[in-house]
Amino acid sequence: MGRTSIEVGADGVAVITIFNPPVNSLSIDVLESLRESYNQAFRRNDVKAIVVTGANGKFSGGFDITAFGSVQGGKVAPPKPGFISVEILTDTVEAANKPSVAAIDGLALGGGLEVAMACHGRICTSNAQLGLPELQLGIIPGLGGTQRLPRLVGLAKALEMMLTSKPVRGEEAHNLGLVDAIVAPDELVSTARQWALDILERKRPWVASLYKTDKIEPLGEAREMLKFARDQTRKRAPNLQHPLICIDVVEEGIVSGPRAGLWKEAEAFQDLPQSDTCKSLVHIFFAQRGTSRVPGITDRGLVPRRISKVAILGGGLMGSGIATALILSNYHVVLKEVNKQFLEAGLGRVKTNLQSRVKKGKMTQEKFEKTFSLLKGVLDYGSFRDVDMVIEAVIENVSLKQQIFADLEKYCPPHCILASNTSTIDLNLIGEKTKSHDRIVGAHFFSPAHVMPLLEIVRTEKTSPQVIVDLLDVGKKIKKTPVVVGNCTGFAVNRIFFPYTQAALLLAEHGADIYRIDKIITKFGMPMGPFRLCDLVGYGVAVATGGQFVLNFPERTYKSMIIPLMQEDKRAGESTRKGFYIYDNQRKATPDPEIKKYIQKAREISGVSVDPKMMKLSDKEIVEIIFFPVVNEACRVLSEGIAVKAADLDIASVMGMGFPPYRGGILFWADSLGSKYICSRLEEWSNMYGEFFKPCAYLAQRAAKGAPLSSPAEQAKSRL
Repeated sequence: MGRTSIEVGADGVAVITIFNPPVNSLSIDVLESLRESYNQAFRRNDVKAIVVTGANGKFSGGFDITAFGSVQGGKVAPPKPGFISVEILTDTVEAANKPSVAAIDGLALGGGLEVAMACHGRICTSNAQLGLPELQLGIIPGLGGTQRLPRLVGLAKALEMMLTSKPVRGEEAHNLGLVDAIVAPDELVSTARQWALDILERKRPWVASLYKTDKIEPLGEAREMLKFARDQTRKRAPNLQHPLICIDVVEEGIVSGPRAGLWKEAEAFQDLPQSDTCKSLVHIFFAQRGTSRVPGITDRGLVPRRISKVAILGGGLMGSGIATALILSNYHVVLKEVNKQFLEAGLGRVKTNLQSRVKKGKMTQEKFEKTFSLLKGVLDYGSFRDVDMVIEAVIENVSLKQQIFADLEKYCPPHCILASNTSTIDLNLIGEKTKSHDRIVGAHFFSPAHVMPLLEIVRTEKTSPQVIVDLLDVGKKIKKTPVVVGNCTGFAVNRIFFPYTQAALLLAEHGADIYRIDKIITKFGMPMGPFRLCDLVGYGVAVATGGQFVLNFPERTYKSMIIPLMQEDKRAGESTRKGFYIYDNQRKATPDPEIKKYIQKAREISGVSVDPKMMKLSDKEIVEIIFFPVVNEACRVLSEGIAVKAADLDIASVMGMGFPPYRGGILFWADSLGSKYICSRLEEWSNMYGEFFKPCAYLAQRAAKGAPLSSPAEQAKSRL
């Protein structure tokens, strides 16, 4: 259980330490203990001033998120509005007649920063991270942050920090006025003690942040800034209410005074944890952290082996992206290509990826040179004799991959992990000509590999648990979220999303407008609609992956001729500037009236006629026709054991395909609608449009019982 301790020195300064490992998160117990420590310091005549700090080099990572699950599940009642922000932090900490200074090292996030802002001064280390990331969880800062941050750093910066959830480091925090000084970690507490005594003796200002006014713009100007923030927020996140509530709460404090702002904040903070958005985002928060726990693998006490040198075959977009991700995390990388021209192009792509970081100010020139020096280009297998892992990233050609894996077995050391970045091909097929089945694994990155956060780790029945543990460790080190899945066509992400494009093509052939479909799906929260996505990835990829599904799941694929017909006319998507849309030099997409002729021709080939019902579908019906087949396939993947848990598929859908996180992932969202409803809609469409929509056995069984698609035990866990 978390608590605070108090220790009084000979100088008369009481050091109050927050202790709640691992990140000193705040809970009701910790905050009540903080109030008690303050009250003790007030009562003691030997205490002149107070320093607040955190144990083990971290101030506080914020309010304990597990508490939201308990509140949402009705296990505990939330504290009464204003209990923490007004009674503890404002009327006890800030209103104290003995000055207090926050000594901040490591994290001061969310409630942690709000505690620090209630103190009369703040000292931090240069590595400290200070921020209010609450909006990422569907709530707003609720311990006074909406009122104090604008008064310390100005309205524009405060809104930016809250609305983007981005923390600032020590130097920037100092420049902004969020902290008063930066010192070395070993001098932090001693400097804070002296600072507190200096405030007492009026050598430094005694500042109550809540009542500072010098950083707040005049009312008219402030209102303009708030209006601009609202307009931008509506554009960027049209489906979300809590960012607008946050702006309203900030405005209340500026218009009616900080105390009124605190009470409005307290009310909103009370209600938001019960919202669907908060429940979804909290689910994603825990699901993301749970992907690296794999029953039967990570609970065996295996320790990851040291992987220092990695070889990559293929310097195309994927290979160069994977190489970039690895060297950015200090791995030595050997990049192999088939000829000098291809090799130079691959090395050039990695260089461009790194230079883009330099341009954005994320990397110094010196760091760029040091990072790029970790990469070596080769044309043969000579440098593969001491590599710890190989990642094959060549084109999706079965015989080519089989030949490569046979070669790798000859040239790589016996401990070397043999990984493939294939997105659809069965790994048993890839490793057919080898004897090394225990060290063959899928390492499926998403494009661009150095940017996209997901890594699918694909295991066959023969892949050794040690190899999985090793790859989970690599995933963590290169800052990816790894999801361990079983071996099948398309694995998890591509398999559950193959019906996404097919449903859209079915709609188009039956009379729905493709541009309206894209608009509706984007409005739902996807980064782009299915037709725009096809144009982006290119028709070569779309046809190759689609072919794998037609081959493996013939009974439930919708075979449309629209894309092959467009390919005949040299339309291949964005790369040729013509696809479902026409593209200008800036890659801006414009609808193309010519598309109608391809759809008409495809109808004639497939014998489909326009269905008047399809032309009158509501937005809601279009969303359901596009996504319910995806839910259906996700149910199959879950029932076949390809995914260990539903939460892994939620993360895969969010991080691999851009499903909106504020909807909680594909199966969490489906459960919010109910298995019964989804099954009945699929049955209805199946009767009208064929097997493509037929509910799978798992979904039908769940619907018959009215049960959620994720197991009840898993739902309970996600609420812990």
